[in-house]
Amino acid sequence: MTYPPHTILAVVVGSRAYGLDEPGSDYDRRGIFAAPTRDFWHLDKPPTHLDGPREEQFSWEIERFCTLALQANPTVLEVLWSPLVEHATSDGHELRAARHAFLSRRLADTYGAYARDQLKRVAARQSRTGETNHKQAMHMIRLLLAGAHVLRTGEVLLDVTAHRDRLLTIKSGGVDWASVVSWSDELLNDLADAQAASTLPDEPDRATIDTLLTGVRERGLR
Repeated sequence: MTYPPHTILAVVVGSRAYGLDEPGSDYDRRGIFAAPTRDFWHLDKPPTHLDGPREEQFSWEIERFCTLALQANPTVLEVLWSPLVEHATSDGHELRAARHAFLSRRLADTYGAYARDQLKRVAARQSRTGETNHKQAMHMIRLLLAGAHVLRTGEVLLDVTAHRDRLLTIKSGGVDWASVVSWSDELLNDLADAQAASTLPDEPDRATIDTLLTGVRERGLR
């Protein structure tokens, strides 16, 4: 396997992790790298992210990753819950072990906002061109399902095999737009209910993540 230098964690996300893959589906690879600490002492800092080296491969430097995860970014959090781990160092395992420290009730806002944004984009395109981006509509529904799940269970949901047939029918255009909107409305209400009943903390555990990041930087001096 090929990864960017200093990679501490590499996983597969996307359709193959969601249980929505079909023949010919891509491998969406995401990773985290820890730039050597001394590299930050120069005027030119290490990159915050890298594309490649393979297609559909993207990696974040660990500090940038942690910042986004603390903001409850759904795309970033999925990396820590993907069951399809291709590479992990001791630092990568430590980061996955601390993954619950990133979670908070603000997940309701981020998952809801991502889903509403996708809904608006699909609706705007349909209004403008008469066409529906069915794949985007499917992922909007998937995000809403995942958002309610994490608020209720404290675990980020990737595998939506239980909804596979219905979601893939949306993706293929086999569900009319009104029905998609109706389901999304139901799920937005469910998301609000899950937020109200959630036992997650109001804020993520920044202290735990700061200690973890400091440890990575200290080891990066060796």
